[in-house]
Amino acid sequence: MQRPRPRLEARLRAGVGGEVRFDRFTRGLYSTDASIYQVEPLGVVFPSSAGDVRRTVELAGEHDASVVVRGAGTSQSGQSIGRGVILDTSRGLNGVLDFNPVARRVVVEPGVVLDRLNAFLRPHGLFFPIDVATSSRATLAGMAGNNSAGARSVRYGHMVEHVRGIEAVLADGRRAEFRRDAAPGREPGDSLGADMLALYAREADELARRIPDVPRHVAGYALHRLGRRGAGLSDLLVGSEGTLAVFTALELDLQPIPAVRSLGVCRFDGTGEALAAVPAIVALEPTAVELVDATVLGLAAQIPSFERVLRQLGGDGHRRPRDILVVEFADDDPDRVSASLSALESAMGGVAAGIARAESPALQGRIWALRKAGLSISMSQPAARKPLAFIEDCAIPLERLPEWYRRLTDIIERHATHAVWYAHASVGCLHVRPALDLRDGDDVERLRAIAGDAFALAGELGGSHSGEHGDGWIRSEFLEPMLGTRLVSAFGEIKRRFDPDDRLNPGKIVDPPRMNDASLLRARYGLEARKLPATLDWEKWGGFSRAVDMCNNNGTCLKRSPGVMCPSFRATSDERHSTRGRANALRLALSGQLGEDPWTSPELYDAMDLCLGCKGCRRECPTGVDMARMKIEFLHRLRAERPLSPRDRALAYLPRYAPLASRVAPLVNLRNRIPALAQFGERLLGLAADRPLPRWSSRPFAGPSRSHTVEVRSPPRGRVALFVDTFTRYFEPENGHAAVRVLARAGYLVEEASTAGRPLCCGRTFLNGGLVEEARVELDRTVRALNRLIARGIAVVGIEPSCLLTLRDELPALDPGPEAGAVADRVRLLTEWLVEERALGRLDLAPLPVRRARVHGHCHEKAFGADGPTLDVLRAIPDLEVEPIPAGCCGMAGSFGYESEHADVSRRVAELELLPAVRALEADEWLVANGTSCRHQVADLTDARGRHVVTVLDAAGPST
Repeated sequence: MQRPRPRLEARLRAGVGGEVRFDRFTRGLYSTDASIYQVEPLGVVFPSSAGDVRRTVELAGEHDASVVVRGAGTSQSGQSIGRGVILDTSRGLNGVLDFNPVARRVVVEPGVVLDRLNAFLRPHGLFFPIDVATSSRATLAGMAGNNSAGARSVRYGHMVEHVRGIEAVLADGRRAEFRRDAAPGREPGDSLGADMLALYAREADELARRIPDVPRHVAGYALHRLGRRGAGLSDLLVGSEGTLAVFTALELDLQPIPAVRSLGVCRFDGTGEALAAVPAIVALEPTAVELVDATVLGLAAQIPSFERVLRQLGGDGHRRPRDILVVEFADDDPDRVSASLSALESAMGGVAAGIARAESPALQGRIWALRKAGLSISMSQPAARKPLAFIEDCAIPLERLPEWYRRLTDIIERHATHAVWYAHASVGCLHVRPALDLRDGDDVERLRAIAGDAFALAGELGGSHSGEHGDGWIRSEFLEPMLGTRLVSAFGEIKRRFDPDDRLNPGKIVDPPRMNDASLLRARYGLEARKLPATLDWEKWGGFSRAVDMCNNNGTCLKRSPGVMCPSFRATSDERHSTRGRANALRLALSGQLGEDPWTSPELYDAMDLCLGCKGCRRECPTGVDMARMKIEFLHRLRAERPLSPRDRALAYLPRYAPLASRVAPLVNLRNRIPALAQFGERLLGLAADRPLPRWSSRPFAGPSRSHTVEVRSPPRGRVALFVDTFTRYFEPENGHAAVRVLARAGYLVEEASTAGRPLCCGRTFLNGGLVEEARVELDRTVRALNRLIARGIAVVGIEPSCLLTLRDELPALDPGPEAGAVADRVRLLTEWLVEERALGRLDLAPLPVRRARVHGHCHEKAFGADGPTLDVLRAIPDLEVEPIPAGCCGMAGSFGYESEHADVSRRVAELELLPAVRALEADEWLVANGTSCRHQVADLTDARGRHVVTVLDAAGPST
């Protein structure tokens, strides 16, 4: 741990407009990126202007501190971490400064995210073509710092080809501008340009001899580019990894969006066969050729969001392919694209095992999502050895790719491990990730040995060891074997000319440490040393600590686009409130870096507090981090040290006292009508006075016989048991009655899933409060009751997603036994069951008095892929248009939105997409939302009303 710098912190707080954090927890969060390293910084500054950047650099220099600039923190080589002051530009410097659609140019601040820029450009028919896999969170300055390339570089090249100008702060705090259309010797910044041009002239012959002749080469500084026509110092700064200057603005060249894109997915029986086919495919002038190997595909098949697309690519609709090459063609002429696909099929006839065309944008999107997640998918293995990024960036001449694969595989196997292969086959830059466990000293040595052998082989084959991910701490020490002593010495001259005191991101490119320096490796903070008992079953991951360690900091949870993950981060833009931030908080706590007792750390509580339990990470995190389940584990351990608050107790035990409360419903409901009672409730319990609480029903659901159902056709098709959750029973019994009527119309006798005593309960409210043992009590009763029904061949269905899906998700984690497993396997949401049983045709559905249903899927439905059946059943209603709302979480999350300290974040989450879409509803549109929390959020914050799908089906019955 570093010695605090209170004077520097104080001066930064006084001198910059953005936020300054030097606390232990923030330093811990910013000590890692997506690399194998962990180094604690002095503190973090979140600049809100270019002036903040300049002042930070000046003050750091006055206090003999270095500066490390950071965007999304997704670097795989350690470029965005260090022992100095971190400048996080992603929060406050993320605006578009100027845009000229005619000239196809845009000026952006450094923290602008690629996907957000392209969303801004799309209405103008333009895009920025450097398509990196991390586009949902990658910042433009980070991409420039690495000289990124991405999947379509075979057509569009590297970042450097598209950066026209850079505004930057130099190491001494001066502002400077560097442009590609200005002669290097005439640029601002004293004689920097002239000095660099002279250095290039001196080293031109050595550069010509040493720089590999491959499409991808970003090793060291791009001194060789200064000899090109039209080059400027901006070419040198791109790829400099924040070691020469801190970027404050970028001027970028744009490209028109092709009118048509199509994919041809070629299946092969092995990686070698796939690579041998690449030169013939590249000759067809595709925009991308991407490899995904059998290991990545096998892991992807275990992730719900990818399993379906793999079956589509398998040839017979059931098998997944072995290795694939994803080949893209793009043009403004659809006939040319179609002809290119036909040419691909002809060229690969007898070579590939099969080819699947993907011409619809939806299918293409799913395939690209699979490919872009390749890095993270490869890390999703629960084994101790993980595929690591350290030789993943080598770029090899295309004709040598099969040899590279064969000989590198021999090297890796000789070191007693294996690897995954994927990525940019079109330019020979394959991301190869050998599996190692850096908690094992022998594997730490293997790391270095494999790297040395692999980089030597890359050089022998005429390639580069650094194709797009940069040097960082991983590859910088290997620059000399690759490029020679003379050029490495020249790089040192460049560094000293720009940064004579080594203030900017020291140790990267110039004067690096050893790549396996033990003082830098994250694995030195071993979680295994703290074997803590867990109350949930984490055996799949090898224990709770290893489940936490599944997070590889890839940052998928930092995306801002609509989706499930991660609502709290999207609302706050704070790293602490992302899935990655929480995983790192747990990692810091479990490794003892936040104190002796990991569970009572206030920093850990602050990180976990805003987790809404949406389970978006369970579906969308490529490494399968399940933060909602981890929060249950955390709260359970916290409860052993801290008693429940009155509010937490009241919310957790709601199913137990609900029968009594419903008997005095008019009295309890007075709270919503008398402001003084609401204000008293906020003071006493912390329930926001300005939010109406759900209204208790004085006539709770009391069984199917009260549902005024239609007569079941004779003979009945069978029996169905309805699992009636607490919220349906006591707050919205009309939904339960509608479910009974729908099932009866389908020809089924309906009974309630019940047992002696109080009604059955899924334990959801207890789990939300961390009361795992109370949840077990409820679930034990429920499992016994439901298994009796299952044993009789009776289907069990429910209608509240959060409750029913608790039986599919948390139940096996609480009880891994066969009885619980049988329940988890058999229970269904009513919509799922109707589709599986093909019962929709028996409902005699009639048109509704509205034109369109707009559907907001519950987060847990989306997490389990259970939102599709809702759309399917609605589409069975005649003349009804069905349109899903592209929105993430509603923000209510059970009681979260009612809690006074969370109410503001709840509203901010809702306002991201859902509430604007609801306010735009037309008079002939209905909002369908299956979650009780979602419906209450909409009702509380808009004038609209949400309907459960069962009430819509009920309304479409023949009697209406």
